[in-house]
Amino acid sequence: MSDVKLAVIYYSSTGTNHKMANAAADAAKEAGAEVRVLKVPELAPEEAIASNAGWKAHHEATRDVPTASAGDIEWADAIIFSVPTRFGNVPSQMKQFLDTMGGLWAQGKTVNKVVSAMSSAQNPHGGQEATILSLYTSMYHWGTIVVAPGYTDQSLFGAGGNPYGTSVTAVEDGSIDNSSIAAIKHQAKRVVTVAEWVKAGQSRG
Repeated sequence: MSDVKLAVIYYSSTGTNHKMANAAADAAKEAGAEVRVLKVPELAPEEAIASNAGWKAHHEATRDVPTASAGDIEWADAIIFSVPTRFGNVPSQMKQFLDTMGGLWAQGKTVNKVVSAMSSAQNPHGGQEATILSLYTSMYHWGTIVVAPGYTDQSLFGAGGNPYGTSVTAVEDGSIDNSSIAAIKHQAKRVVTVAEWVKAGQSRG
């Protein structure tokens, strides 16, 4: 039984990354981890959300999902981020959340967290890789241990072959195909495994 504590932190406007986060959480739980699925705060005004039926429906459906906090980052041994791409970069909602963690960073409380990331866009080459790499840049500053999936499992090829993190092509209903779910599950289990190794090493001094 794993003793890894995993926070799956996501931003999702119409549901794709929420489903990705849940798929990662399910796999981590199967691997024995204690898991929290958390969203970052929405920054868009209500009128903008209301102008898009899919965004409004998802926003209302996920009101009860807990909001991520500095306490969750401190609690976690490992973190999986899931975000859509915004012009090849991290969406402002996630960027603001990361930027507010300066206090934890200054205290050294982000050091040696095991981290991985996933992303989505409206087409297969819509900036997913750049988005993940942009997020990892912040993680290097945090002193985390970035665990990308690489080509460590055949499922990655079925999901498009992104070695930096699972990429999904978003569709209108927010659904995710089975190939992508398999890659997400492999990535999540890999994160839990590496976090177990890190915790074991730390316990031995």
